[in-house]
Amino acid sequence: MAEPARGRIAWFQEYGVYAAVGVLLLFNAAFTPHFLALDNFRTQLVQVAPIVIVALGMALVIGTEGIDLSVGSVMALSASVIALYLGYGAAPAILMAVLAGALVGAANGALVAFVGVQPIVATLALLVGVRGLANVLLPQLKEFVNPTLVAIGSDSVAGIPIVVLAAVALTAAVAFVVRRTTFGRQLVAVGGNRAASRLSGLPVRRILLTVYVISGALAAVAGVLATSRLQASDPTSLGLFMELSAITAVVVGGTPLSGGRVRVLGTVMGAVLMQLLQATLIKHNLPQSWTQMAQAVIILAAVYAARERR
Repeated sequence: MAEPARGRIAWFQEYGVYAAVGVLLLFNAAFTPHFLALDNFRTQLVQVAPIVIVALGMALVIGTEGIDLSVGSVMALSASVIALYLGYGAAPAILMAVLAGALVGAANGALVAFVGVQPIVATLALLVGVRGLANVLLPQLKEFVNPTLVAIGSDSVAGIPIVVLAAVALTAAVAFVVRRTTFGRQLVAVGGNRAASRLSGLPVRRILLTVYVISGALAAVAGVLATSRLQASDPTSLGLFMELSAITAVVVGGTPLSGGRVRVLGTVMGAVLMQLLQATLIKHNLPQSWTQMAQAVIILAAVYAARERR
């Protein structure tokens, strides 16, 4: 491939998601009524926050050349667990929900790291099984009135919703882990070349197990926040297709499916891009199917760019 073409591909891979977000913002500012209203920005941020949190865990997993298809089901499980333990108080219920997500992640990690099951197979099995478990624990929607959970889902600090603050804090934490810790460097090394990492003495199995535990815990946190916003536990529909949204955010954000790299800020911007795209089409009275087709085109473009860069 000619050097100018390679340069364009490289630029697209590095900055394409930021450019796309900028274009959508400019388009909406010019052509979408009330888009610049503060309430609209608040709504968009609140809606994208759970996707960002799930996508952060997914980025770590994909960074090890894995995949986690169970994240949506983990969100549903966390909603069921909250309803079961809410009688003991909000804090124990949230703790048990996150613990349940971490346990599902540990099961995924054990299957991948110790049993040798392919990540897509292991997490697909748990996608089905955990969703079924969530529906067994809580067969239907259950509303609740708990001041702490209601506050988490609806209150703000300095005008910023708590849900958004949680997403920002977790983004900063994951970015720190990836860039500033030994574990983050080991994670990237395992994704880049697992065999070489094993030969060099890295604890590959422990790293893989930890990554899936983090992914499960983050998905559970997203489930807690989504449940708090709804003020109801709904395991039947909560988290449906969340795995696709998270994978899209990660891939569009520049983290290659082949592993060996994790782009945290790019993942966040990928989630924002998908949210803005959906909101733009809705505000212009276009059907949901257009969003799905546009999402497919964006994914293919991002994967193609990553492939050409290798």
